[in-house]
Amino acid sequence: MADVLIADDPLYEELYDVRNEGVAHGNLVEEDMNPAMRRLRERAPVQKGFLRELLGLPPHHRHSSAAAREGYTCFTFDTCNKAFRDGETFSSQVYAMGTPGEERLGILEMDGARHRSFRMALQPMFIKPRTLTWWRERWINEIVAALVENLKGRDRAELNLQLCARLPVHTVTRAIGMDGDDSLVFRHALMKSGASGRLSPDEQRRAAQTVELLLLELIAKRRLEPGDDVVSGLVAAELELEDGSRRPMTDREIMTQARLVMIAGGGTSWRQFGIALWALLTHPDQYAAVKADRSLVDAAIEESVRWNPTDPVFSRLVTRDAELDGYALPAGSVLEICLGAGNRDPARWENGDAYDLHRPPLGHIGFGIGPHQCLGMNVARSEIHAGLNVLLDAFPNMRLDPDAPAPFLTGGFEQRGMSALHVLLR
Repeated sequence: MADVLIADDPLYEELYDVRNEGVAHGNLVEEDMNPAMRRLRERAPVQKGFLRELLGLPPHHRHSSAAAREGYTCFTFDTCNKAFRDGETFSSQVYAMGTPGEERLGILEMDGARHRSFRMALQPMFIKPRTLTWWRERWINEIVAALVENLKGRDRAELNLQLCARLPVHTVTRAIGMDGDDSLVFRHALMKSGASGRLSPDEQRRAAQTVELLLLELIAKRRLEPGDDVVSGLVAAELELEDGSRRPMTDREIMTQARLVMIAGGGTSWRQFGIALWALLTHPDQYAAVKADRSLVDAAIEESVRWNPTDPVFSRLVTRDAELDGYALPAGSVLEICLGAGNRDPARWENGDAYDLHRPPLGHIGFGIGPHQCLGMNVARSEIHAGLNVLLDAFPNMRLDPDAPAPFLTGGFEQRGMSALHVLLR
C-alpha cells in the first residue's frame, strides 16, 4: 500500500493544481476576493445579481440552467443561514436540472423526502463517532503515517501535492472498498473523470465509464461477499419511503452515491487541508500555540473553514415567491449564498477578516448548514486533524520555504485552494 501512496505520479501535478483547475473550468480568480465581498455585504444583505456579476468578474455559471434565470446574492451570516436552512424555498434542484434519470441523482441534487431517505441511509457511516474510530483506525491513520514517513528523508517538501492531495483520494478509494491493482486503476480513472477542461472530452468520458464499471463490479461483489467498507454499508442500507415502507438501493443508486462521496470528499479535504496549513504557517504566534498545545488543532481547523472555506458560494433555486431580510425574490430565480462573506460578518464575529483560532467558538457555515450540510465534513476534519498532528510530531521546525514562491489563494471561485505549499522540514 505504501508504494502506491508515495509513488511519483504525474497525474498529481496534472490534476491537483488549483490554478489550472480554475482555468479548465473557466472560473479562475487569482486575487483575494474577500475585501470585495466585504464591501458588498456592507452595502446590503441581499442584492440583485449573481455574485460574479456583483464582483465585476466575467460571467460563469457552475450550473448551466442558471444562466437564463434572474440571479440574486445574499451576504450576511443571518441571510445565508436562513437560506441554507429553508430547503423548501431555496432548493438544490438547481444542481439536478439537466441530469437524466432519478438513479443518477446524488444527495447533493435531491430535495424533500427523497433527499431525507437517501441521507438517512448514508449518514450512519459519516457521523463524528464513526470518523473518529472506523475511518481513522481503518484508513486515515495508516495513510497519514505512510505519507509523512516518506517525507522524513527530505529537507524540503511541497505539501499540497505530497500530502494534502494524496491523503483524501487514497482514503476515499480504500474506504469505498477498492484494493490491489483495481485500486490503482480506479484512482487514476477517478482523478481523470473530474478533470473537466484539462483532458479531452473523450478521455474524461472513458475515465467516468471506468469508474462506473469498477464500482458496479464492486457492488456486485459486495452483494455476495460483504466487507467493512462504504459500498458494503450502502448495499446493506435501506431507504425509508414516504409511505413507511423500506427498500434496498439499486446498483445504480449505490454507484451514484458512492461516486459523489469520492468526488466531493477528495476535492474538499484536499483544498481545505492546504488552507489550514497556510493559515498556521503564516500566523507564527498561533502556529507556536498549536505546536505547544495540540488541543488547539480542532480550533485551528474550524477557524480555517470559517476564514477561507474552499467553496465560498452555493446556488439555490427559489421555488416560490419569497422574502429574505425583506428583499423580494421571485419564484424561478437563483439565489447565490455567499457564505464566504457570511462567515466574516462582524455582526457575529469581531474582526472577522482575521484568522484567530482563539476566538470564542461560534458555529460557522463553511460546511453549509441545514438539510444539505456537508455529509463528509467529519471525515475531512479527521483527515486534516490526523495530518496536522503527525506533521507537527515529525517536523517541529517546519516552516515556509523562503526561497520558493509565497503561497497564495487561487483557483476557481467555487473551489479555492493554495497555489502550492513549499516548506522547509528541518
